[in-house]
Amino acid sequence: MLAKFIAHRGLSAQAPENTRAALHAAADAGIKWVELDVQCLGDGTPVIWHDSHVRRCSDGQGLLSELTLDQAKALDVGAWFDPRFEGERMATLDEALDTLNERGLGLNLELKIGQQEDPVSLVERVLSTVREKVPEERLLLSSFSMDALDHIRKLDDTAPIGILFDEKIPRNWHWDAERLSPVSINVDWRYMSEERVKEIREAGYHLLCFTVNQPEEFEPWWDFGITGVISDDPLSFPEFDSAR
Repeated sequence: MLAKFIAHRGLSAQAPENTRAALHAAADAGIKWVELDVQCLGDGTPVIWHDSHVRRCSDGQGLLSELTLDQAKALDVGAWFDPRFEGERMATLDEALDTLNERGLGLNLELKIGQQEDPVSLVERVLSTVREKVPEERLLLSSFSMDALDHIRKLDDTAPIGILFDEKIPRNWHWDAERLSPVSINVDWRYMSEERVKEIREAGYHLLCFTVNQPEEFEPWWDFGITGVISDDPLSFPEFDSAR
């Protein structure tokens, strides 16, 4: 199901992150899976966006949670990356899923829970749409928020879940895994230990590592049975061509 190489926020090394342009760039490069972030605008519309604010990746200012869809669509979210992408617009979840299906891409969708975001509300706005539009074999729903993952599992006992752990994998990681029955454990590769990696793989879970942009430094970890990496530039890995 999961791919060895997953493009972080689309192919963000070649196109503005979390945009339809980044999805097309990934598909054009032969990448099979992408990772995207979803959260809601102030009017409740789910959109593909990472930050709580819009200033880093657009020509606007302010908090995402204070924008309506019309206001969000007025922003240019491409020119900051390169003038070639001037006029790119923020993608709604529906628009992104349509593009994914058009290009046959798998999706690791991270539910972003900001300080003002209610995890239950986000799950309820996102889950049914994603499950209707994306086949299970091409889907992973991930989050750092255990409340969000718990609510996904409450509503859907077969949804493919990925548990995100920030920094070190906790010793009691298996408590969450046993409760949630995830497909994968997703971890920051900079904080991995051989002991935890072996535990996860021996327990039968897939292990995805983020955000891996140093192929040579990461190379020894493949020997531990890593399932895949989430990278800004999967094409930089020598193993990429053989994994396509």
